[in-house]
Amino acid sequence: MSETAPQLVTFGCRLNAYESEVIRGHAAAAGLGAAIIINTCAVTSEAERQARQAIRKARRENPDARIIVTGCAAQIAPEKFAAMDEVDAVLGNEEKLKAESYHALRQANDRHVAVADIMTVTETAPHLIAGFAERARAFVEIQQGCDHRCTFCIIPFGRGNSRSVPAGAIVEQIRQLVANGLREVVLTGVDITSYGGDLPGKSGLGGLVRRILTLVPELPRLRLSSLDVVEVDDDLKQLIATEERLMPHLHLSLQAGDDMILKRMKRRHLRDDAIRFCAEMRALRPDIVFGADLIAGFPTETEAMFENSLRLIEECGLTFLHVFPYSARSGTPAAKMPQVPGPVRKDRAQRLRAAGLAAQRAYFARHVGAPARILIERSEETGSFGHSEHFAPVALNFQADPGSIVSAHIQAATDEHLVAIAA
Repeated sequence: MSETAPQLVTFGCRLNAYESEVIRGHAAAAGLGAAIIINTCAVTSEAERQARQAIRKARRENPDARIIVTGCAAQIAPEKFAAMDEVDAVLGNEEKLKAESYHALRQANDRHVAVADIMTVTETAPHLIAGFAERARAFVEIQQGCDHRCTFCIIPFGRGNSRSVPAGAIVEQIRQLVANGLREVVLTGVDITSYGGDLPGKSGLGGLVRRILTLVPELPRLRLSSLDVVEVDDDLKQLIATEERLMPHLHLSLQAGDDMILKRMKRRHLRDDAIRFCAEMRALRPDIVFGADLIAGFPTETEAMFENSLRLIEECGLTFLHVFPYSARSGTPAAKMPQVPGPVRKDRAQRLRAAGLAAQRAYFARHVGAPARILIERSEETGSFGHSEHFAPVALNFQADPGSIVSAHIQAATDEHLVAIAA
């Protein structure tokens, strides 16, 4: 293991992926090159189980390494990880982004636990990084935390309340990434449609996107991470309609398609809001593609309620689904509600995934014969792989440099990806 390259194991969301790059730089600068850092997720109990499994494996394979655990699971339950024999240090979500935390670890010989009360944090500092290891695209954090309290979600207790990165710092970060060769940037956070509510002037997400596209004209592609359909502002809608550099793929935080379940989740939208939003966006930009998060088997969900979620896939025209069987999280209101039996949750998740796969197949079939512009992510002797403007995965029969954007012609499709040749 390199003395200047700590090993990162990252679970969970795009925000964690971004933060792992910040951690990598701080740990290397502090001389913690022989460390293994596990950046955990707490969105489900399964995510925590996988993190503990990764920690044990890391110790087995690297008996002399320093193992540092951080991320949302570590923030919410630091004592669980501190009690593991394999763990040398635990850092909270605020501490993991501070350079001084890693210098303190360099000096500490005994077990080290530094986890502050995340709810007392009121600002989010920009974290400038030069690029992303082994990636063609970069995630840029624009916002942290969440002011909402969905009944199934533990994440606000891991991330704290909503706070935004100043727009000028975000623009500077993107300029630096583009100067270092990155061709695509994804704006990420816990609840990015709340962006700017805590900043002077309260300029929203649309204003930020407009500023980025105006001030960084050399950026070819800009993407947005998960959106709340009732919080997308008019300025952002106009940019979706008119800005070619804003990619025509939106991932929506829907979670369910039944009004009673949405109310019991304490979501901010109802079924018709989702359907109306997708119809409006498609009218503004006819080629737009939607992804969505859906939870199967939320407490009290009946078969009829589930059928409403199943029909939402067609009624919203969803293409790329992230489906999760409901996972009870201790400390959340939903964990105390009447639970749907585990086998029923699993079956409903499988039915949602099957419907999502059918929608994806149909989307792929419609694009056979069409041109596409592909961001190359990796290249091998047999060809290259990347994603189209609509975030469809594409295998190409020719080699191209990772990070380049190439013109291609879609020739065929499999269940998993499109197949393309040189245009």
